[in-house]
Amino acid sequence: MKNAIASIQQEVFEVFDHLHQHPEISWEEFKTTEFLKQQLIQEGYRVQTFSDCTGVVGEIGNGSFTVALRADMDALWQEVNGTWRANHACGHDAHMTMVLGVVKLFNRMGYRPPGKLKILFQPAEEKGAGALKMLEKGVVDDVDFLYGVHLRPIQELRSGYASPAILHGAAQLIEGEIKGIAAHAARPHLGINAIEVGSALVQELSKIHIDPQVPASIKMTRFHAGEKSANIIPDYATFTLDLRAQTNEVMGELVEQLHNVTKGVSFIYGADIHLHQGVRIVAAQVNEEAQQIMERAIVAAIGKEKCAPPVVTSGGEDFHFYSVTKPELKTTMLGLGCDLTPGLHHPEMTFRREDLLIGIEILARTVIETFNNAQQQGEKNVEHFAKNN
Repeated sequence: MKNAIASIQQEVFEVFDHLHQHPEISWEEFKTTEFLKQQLIQEGYRVQTFSDCTGVVGEIGNGSFTVALRADMDALWQEVNGTWRANHACGHDAHMTMVLGVVKLFNRMGYRPPGKLKILFQPAEEKGAGALKMLEKGVVDDVDFLYGVHLRPIQELRSGYASPAILHGAAQLIEGEIKGIAAHAARPHLGINAIEVGSALVQELSKIHIDPQVPASIKMTRFHAGEKSANIIPDYATFTLDLRAQTNEVMGELVEQLHNVTKGVSFIYGADIHLHQGVRIVAAQVNEEAQQIMERAIVAAIGKEKCAPPVVTSGGEDFHFYSVTKPELKTTMLGLGCDLTPGLHHPEMTFRREDLLIGIEILARTVIETFNNAQQQGEKNVEHFAKNN
C-alpha cells in the first residue's frame, strides 16, 4: 500500500493546493462541489448532487453492506492579512483531500470493495447544519459504518500520531431578547431597565451548578441595549448565550436550568425574556466496534506506539448528528496529528501536509478492515446457522 501511496503523492498535494486556494463558505461551496464531482466521475464513481444545496456523494460497488467516508467542505469567513475572505482555517481542505486520496489510492491498488463504498462530501459543517441536511436527503440510510477525519492541533496530537476517536462536546447558541419599560433617566423607578435585567441574568447564570466531573459552561457572549440617546432607561436588549457540555445529557441539564433562571429573573424584574434556539451541535457518540477497527488500521499504518487514546475536546462537530439521529449507524472520527499551529480557526493556521498521506493510509486501511471484518462475521453466522439447523 505504501508504494501506491507514494505514486499518488504529487496528485494528492495538487488536489490540496487547489482546494486550499479556492475556499468557499457554508452553503456556497458551488465550485468545490463541481470539482469533487468531476474528480469522482474520473475515478469511476456514481455521483449524486442536489438541486437545493451543495455537497456531493459518490459510490462504487454494490451489495447490502455499505461503508462510507465523510469529509466537510466549507471554509470559514475571517480576516486574513487585513482582508475579509473565505479561508480554510479548520482543515476541511485537508479532510476532502484525504477522503479523495482514498478513492485514488484504491484505484491505483486495483482494490474493489466487496460491498458498497460511499464517499460523502458534506457542506456547511461550520453552520452545524450540513449533516442534518444530508440526513434529510437520506444519503446514509443504507450505510452500516461511517468514518470521518479531523486534523488535531499540536496541543492534542503531534505529527506522526493518530487517534481512533474524537470525543467532541455538545454546543448550543441561544439568542435572547429582553423587553422592559422605557423611562426618563431621571425617573428610573418608572421603568424596567433592560441592562439591569441582563446583568442579573449574567449573575444568576454563574450560579448554575452541574456535575463537576463533566466539563460544562454557560456564558453570555453578546449583549446590546440602548441607542443614541443616553438619557433614556433602555426598554429593550438582545443577547447571545454560548452553552458547552461534554455530554448530551449534561447539555440537557444546562438548558433546563437556563430556562428556570430566565423565568426567575423575568419574575423578579417584571420583564419579558424570550429565548430562541440558535446553532446546536450534539456531543460525540462513538461506536466501540468502529473505534476498534480504526485502531487496528492505525497500528498497521504507523505502529502501536503512535496510536493515541481517544481525543477529548470541548470543540464541536456536526458529524455526530449522524450517530445521534441514527443510533444503528456505527461511526467514529480519525484524529490526525500533523503539528497543526497556531490552532484551529486561526487565520494563519498551518500544518505538516506530508501527514495527509498518513491520514489516507489509515482511512484506506479502515475501509478495507471494515469490509474484511463484515465478511468474517458473515461466514461465522453461516457456520453457526449450519450447525444449529
